[in-house]
Amino acid sequence: MAFFEHDGCALHYEEYGQGDPLLLVHGLGSSAPDWEYQIPDLAPHYRVIAVDLRGHGRSDKPRERYSIAGFAADLAALLERLGTGPVHYVGLSMGGMTGFQMAVDYPGLLQSLTIVNAAPEVKLRKPDDYWQWFKRWALMHVVSMGAIGKGLGGKLFPLPEQAELRRKISERWARNDKHAYIASFNAIVGWGVQERIGQIRCPTLIISADRDYTPVALKEQYVKLIPNAKLAVIANSRHATPLDQPQLFNRTLKDFLASVSATHKDQRVPC
Repeated sequence: MAFFEHDGCALHYEEYGQGDPLLLVHGLGSSAPDWEYQIPDLAPHYRVIAVDLRGHGRSDKPRERYSIAGFAADLAALLERLGTGPVHYVGLSMGGMTGFQMAVDYPGLLQSLTIVNAAPEVKLRKPDDYWQWFKRWALMHVVSMGAIGKGLGGKLFPLPEQAELRRKISERWARNDKHAYIASFNAIVGWGVQERIGQIRCPTLIISADRDYTPVALKEQYVKLIPNAKLAVIANSRHATPLDQPQLFNRTLKDFLASVSATHKDQRVPC
């Protein structure tokens, strides 16, 4: 467990293993422990860095506006401080959005990019988009984080055999700071870099659950905009794929990373 300060915020991160650096970045309301099924599988082969974004986990929760670009700047500063060189970036949901931002703002820091259940923009365009946003925004202001976690756990892990995952997500969500959670949610809405993703040059893997919030068809559309990208669909999975399908997720990720290493054994191809 270690901390690094950037722009007035102490960021918590953890390191495991040795080898090429691999950065794991969680989603909204999550934190480093939610990679619990990936770290033991990856650490024998990589220098795994699991970070808590500002406002999350053990990192500071400053009372200010957050932004996806700000999250990316925090991570860039961390990687520079650690002297990692280009990393394999793996981001889930909001962490995936931050990955897109990293790829266009700091291409030299990425060796490869893996985006899990995320899109390169979250724009409100139709009346229903605004209505859905308002309902979620209002709900966050009137109910407890524990209640949000309980409801979210039921949606993410609805099967009887997923009771332990439901319990974990409920307990972990209850520990979120509500102000930081809402600030992070606000950072997502209206964000977007889709017009820039054609600039991404490093090997890119888009992982989509077959039952994610955003349909596979959406990922099929934007993956065509990235020159060196491919799509992998994980069956019987919802938004939290690293938790509900860890074995298949890990195998898909490791196969991709192995292909990157084999193709670029003697060179780095930045984004």
